[in-house]
Amino acid sequence: MLKGIASKKTKIALDAMGGDHAPEEIVKGALAAVDDDIIDIILVGRENAVREELDKHNSTGRVLDIVHASEVIAMEERPVAAVKEKRESSIVVGIDLLKRGEVAAFVSAGNTGAVMTAATLMLGRTKGIHRPALGAVFPFPTGPLLCLDLGANADCKATSLVHFAKMGSIYMERIFGMGRPRIGLLSSGEEDTKGSQMVQKTHKMLRKSKLNFIGNVEGRDIASGRADVIVTDGFTGNVLLKLGEGLGEMLIGALRKAVAENPNLKEAAGLLEPTFHSVIGTLDYREYGGALLFGVNGNVIVAHGRSDADAIKNAIITAKREVSQDVAGAFRG
Repeated sequence: MLKGIASKKTKIALDAMGGDHAPEEIVKGALAAVDDDIIDIILVGRENAVREELDKHNSTGRVLDIVHASEVIAMEERPVAAVKEKRESSIVVGIDLLKRGEVAAFVSAGNTGAVMTAATLMLGRTKGIHRPALGAVFPFPTGPLLCLDLGANADCKATSLVHFAKMGSIYMERIFGMGRPRIGLLSSGEEDTKGSQMVQKTHKMLRKSKLNFIGNVEGRDIASGRADVIVTDGFTGNVLLKLGEGLGEMLIGALRKAVAENPNLKEAAGLLEPTFHSVIGTLDYREYGGALLFGVNGNVIVAHGRSDADAIKNAIITAKREVSQDVAGAFRG
C-alpha cells in the first residue's frame, strides 16, 4: 500500500511516460489539473525523469506522488507481448494500482493497445461484455453525442457492436439523464440493406433488441443531432475521429492563410476566429479529454498520443468525472 493516500475517489494514477511528449507535457498537465481542481495524482514512471520535470516547476502544496516504473512500452510495440514482458512498465504498474484499489482511475496517453490489453487482462471485462471499446462524448451544438468504438477493436463481430450500443445507452442514461438514448449504427446508407455484412447483421440484431435503435446513420448525420449514441467498429471510428481532427486543423490553417493573403479580412477574421475555434474544438482531442475504455472493471481513460499539457489536464478531469458518477459501476449494475 502507498503511504499517505487520500480518498480513493479523488486519487488518479497518470502514466508519466506515455505519449509523444512525455514526461514534460504529462507533468505540466498534472500540475495544471491539481491547480484547477481538488484532486490527487500519482505520476507513474521512471522516478528520476519525473522528478527532474517536477523540479522545473513550483509544485509546492500540490499533491503529486510518484510511483517508480522502470520500463516504458513504446507506441510501436505489440500490445500483448509488451504487457506480458514489461511487468514494470508505467502502463502495467498504473493498471495494477487501479486493480488494488490504490487509485480510482488510470489515465494514459501511451500505447492504446497496451492500455486496453493490460486493463482487460488485469481488471477483467464487465460481465456480459465480450470486448471493451473506446468511447468519447462530443459536445455538438445539437447536444452531446457519444461515439464508440474509436479504436480499441479494428475488427468486430455484430455481437460486439450490440454490446457497444448497450454500454453507450447505459452511459448516456447515467451521465446525461437521457430516458431512452437514440442509438444509430454508422453505415454507408440509411437503408437496412446498406453497409458491410457485419453492419447488416448488427442492424438486424439491434432491431430485435430493447434499445431505442433509430436505424443506420451516415457520416453527414454525426453532428446533426439525429442520434445520441453512434456505434461503429474501431477501425472506422478511429479514421472518423482523426478525419475530424485533421479537418479542424485544416480549416483554421485555411482561415489564417486567407487573412495573410488579404489584409482587408484581418478585422473580420479576428472576430470570427474564436467562433471557429469553439466549433472545431468539439472534435479536438485536447478539449474532449480522452476516451473512456468501456467494458472493463475500472475507470480507464486513454488520451491522444499527441497530447500536450492541456489535453492531459482535460483527460484527468474526465477521469474524475467518471469516478464521481460511478460509470464503471453503472455497467456492472
